[in-house]
Order: sequence, then structure tokens, then C-alpha cells
Amino acid sequence: MKLLNLRLTNYRNCKNIELDLDCDKILIIGKNAQGKTNILESIYLLSALKSPRTSNNIELINFDSEKAEINSDIIKADTEVELGYVYTNEKTRELKINRVKSRPKDFKSVLKTVLFSTSDLLLLRGNPSDRRDWLDRAISQIYPAYDDRLSKYDKIRIQKNNFLKDLAKGNTFDETLLEVYNEQLAITGSNIIFLRKKFLKEIEKTAKEKHRIISETEELKIDYDCSFLNGETELEDIAAKFHESLAERRIEEIRRCQACVGPHRDDIIFYINENEATKFASQGQQRTIVLALKLSELDIITDKTGDEPVLLLDDVLAELDDIRQNYLLKSINDRTQTIITSVDTVLFEEEFLRGVKIYKIENGAVK
Repeated sequence: MKLLNLRLTNYRNCKNIELDLDCDKILIIGKNAQGKTNILESIYLLSALKSPRTSNNIELINFDSEKAEINSDIIKADTEVELGYVYTNEKTRELKINRVKSRPKDFKSVLKTVLFSTSDLLLLRGNPSDRRDWLDRAISQIYPAYDDRLSKYDKIRIQKNNFLKDLAKGNTFDETLLEVYNEQLAITGSNIIFLRKKFLKEIEKTAKEKHRIISETEELKIDYDCSFLNGETELEDIAAKFHESLAERRIEEIRRCQACVGPHRDDIIFYINENEATKFASQGQQRTIVLALKLSELDIITDKTGDEPVLLLDDVLAELDDIRQNYLLKSINDRTQTIITSVDTVLFEEEFLRGVKIYKIENGAVK
């Protein structure tokens, strides 16, 4: 899979940019706040239909404009495909594949990407929601229907929360309706937990080896932290435990007016040599874990979908020491199109820069 070009119109500070990306390695250099990250964000948006930086898509539109546009031609399985994305000030979105309107599910199935940014380096120190978001984004690249399950679960959870808040206002208690909400949450939520655990088991196997190569002596372990599970892995067992936990915490949920059980409360725990990395690992050790995870994402997406994702590296090299920099750059195989942003070319060896297409961006314009 390869991006052939990228055209941005009124996308953040990029009013009119056209990039020729028909190359295995592309380097975009420029000072901070010039638009480097905006370019990578737009590419990621074409694959995930979500920005990794904001949940308010209005922010994607240039201040003086009514809409933002992203267009790109890509090569997928020896076939050229044109993707078009438009978002307007009226909060309407238009998606096109080969200039024909497309459903989100079909659109997201075309382009695969793995984004590695400086914010990812803080994954272990962030909130549980940060780790859940990373996990959900990674799974969605492999199972496009997974986003629909997340949306359905959140919709049911919000409805249940509103129902519990109405109870607190003195509304009549409807036992049957509460049971319906709990049944739907248990079914949908169990599917989410099952897929999360399955993916983590797969990525742990690959990440363990990469982590061991970088650290030499340390052993990585990844656990899915769910309050009501004790090692259950089968979907039916997870659902049974979910039901059981909902019954046990029913009074608490009514008192707190919110759903207290489910995948929206779960976390991912990383261990180095049996010690919890969030609490005991150094900054370097935590970054080694994230590096191993991101490179493992590439392998798993390729293995599961048959498509080699486009790797997007957003200013991460400056945050890594020499050992991790070298490992990252040497791990990128020739089949992986890689688009890198950096302040300058100082961090790159002359050998790596051979054959690399280099663009310089300043005030949203490319030279």
C-alpha cells in the first residue's frame, strides 16, 4: 500500500498543499507550528475518519473557510484508488471513493496507517482512557466493524445513565427497562472486551520479542485489566461475568446515577520483569514499550489484512535516544511507506537520506 499524492484545501493552516508522495520514504521538515503534524493528521484521518488530536472536526477547517478538503490517490493491491474527504462548517461530512459517495465503513477499509507521535510516548503515564483509545484505534484498523460496536455500546450506556439520573429526580423505577439496558450492555460490552483481550494477546507476542531486542534483558508482559474478570477468555464466560457484576453493583449504579461496570472502565497494564511499568519503569523503559507496540501494530495489521500500512512518524525521533532511534529506523522494511516529520535532517544518517523525498513546510506552505 502506498500514498501517491496528497492534496489539502483549507485544512487547518494548509490552505492549498499538493504533495507528490510516490516514494518509499518522505521527510517533512519545518519548525514547530508550521503544519508538519497537520499533514500527518490528514493522512491518518483518511484511514480512521477520526483525528488523533481533536474530537471537534470544526477545528480542521481553516479560520477563513467554509470547509476543509482532503484528497489522495493511493495504490492498494496494484489498483489505484482515489479518496476524498470534505467537512463543512455546518458539521456535514462527505466521503468519496473514486468520486462516488461512500459509507464510512467502506471508506475506512481502504487505507491503513500506523501513527507514532510524541503524545504516544506518554501512553503509559496517561489516563486509562488514553490507553483504551490507543487499543481501540489499533483494533479498528483490523476489524472495521469494531467502531460500530463501540458506538452502540456508548449509546446504550448513555441511555442507561440518563435513566438512572431520572430515577434520582423521583421518576418511577422501571425494573424491566433497567434489565433491558443491562442485557444490551452485557452483550455489546462482552464483544468489545473479547476483541480487546484477543488483540492484546496477539500484540504481546510480537511486542515481547521487539522489546527484548531493544532492552536486551527485560521481559514485557501486557494484561487487560477488567474489574470483574479472573482470566476468562471465552465470549460466553465474559458475558456471564458481566451479568454477574451488573447484578452485584446495581445499588451502587443507582446511587451514583451511572454505569460503573464495563469496557469504558477498563485499563491496559504493562509489566517489565513482573513490575508494573506505569509505577516503576523509567522514561526510557516506558518509551521502549511504546516503540515495541507501534512496530508490532505494523506487523499485525499486515498479517491480518494483507495490506502493508503507511507508517506516520510525527516528531518522535527527537524524543528517542540513539539506541531507540536506530532500532526504529532499521526496523522499517522497504515495503513500508514511511512519512516522517522532523525539525531538520540532523537526526538522520546520510545513508538513510539517500532516495528520501524531502519537503520543507513553512506557514502551511510546502517548498
